[in-house]
Amino acid sequence: MPAISFQSISKAYPSPKGPSGTTFLAVDGVSLDIEEGEFFGLLGPNGAGKTTMISMLAGLTRPTSGQVSVLGSNVQSDFAQARRKLGVVPQELVFDPFFNVREALRIQSGYFGVKNNDAWIDELLESLGLSDKAEANMRQLSGGMKRRVLVAQALVHKPPVIVLDEPTAGVDVELRQTLWQFIAKLNKQGHTVLLTTHYLEEAEALCGRIAMLKSGRIVALDRTSELLKAASSNVLRFKVDGVLPRILADQARITGRIVQFPAHDALEIEGFLTAVRESGLVAQDVEIRKADLEDVFLDVMQKNSGQAKPPASIAQAQEALA
Repeated sequence: MPAISFQSISKAYPSPKGPSGTTFLAVDGVSLDIEEGEFFGLLGPNGAGKTTMISMLAGLTRPTSGQVSVLGSNVQSDFAQARRKLGVVPQELVFDPFFNVREALRIQSGYFGVKNNDAWIDELLESLGLSDKAEANMRQLSGGMKRRVLVAQALVHKPPVIVLDEPTAGVDVELRQTLWQFIAKLNKQGHTVLLTTHYLEEAEALCGRIAMLKSGRIVALDRTSELLKAASSNVLRFKVDGVLPRILADQARITGRIVQFPAHDALEIEGFLTAVRESGLVAQDVEIRKADLEDVFLDVMQKNSGQAKPPASIAQAQEALA
């Protein structure tokens, strides 16, 4: 029995741009099973349908078609059981301003009928670095501390399935490390974890299997190791002071001063560096690394956008710069 099962789910919304009565599909016929005990990553650009899928899983949004279940419990027809089996950490910072942290967790326990839960609440507070904030009103907490409380609330009833929707967005390094240590421990104890994140290094380090969404459809689904193995090139990385010529920039991933090119062999690496030099720029801090999940993700998204970059041609770049 899968921990989470999406069966041919679609979700249509009124189209904001089309004529009256037209719709667009935020999720388009997705079928996906996540097995018990998996640490699973659901990745995609903004608007790909990740949060819509989680909203349907949590029972906050009804699918237009298809079914969703948690450990065999349908989230619509057997909603009470499905919710007891599920803990969701949402993107938004949602909190009740009238209670302190411990009271908020006790109330959350009560929602699920869990009594005498103080020992587990104390463990959550300790594990998430909230012990010294237990008696603080929620309004007094920083954004990062509020995020920790959201995680604790999602886990307070000990759900076998944990959903983390961008749990580390905008939070400090300490929280990220604390959170992942604790979630990894729960996963080893048998909890299933579904993660969405834009920090792809987190997904690469934590997730055993990954699905990538684009425009409401799954465009890649495999074990993380297999996705990385399919990346056929290394990456040439360096820094430059200045703007690359268009013929080079079209082939590169550029972040500020950092430039990265896919490079299959030494000849290609030499060609890129020569072309940069002939453009009048100096490559600094040059390194060659293995392709990571971010490289794979960008490649998959480009291939499924209909606007993939043309293959890099060193000869064309050198000829244009000659």
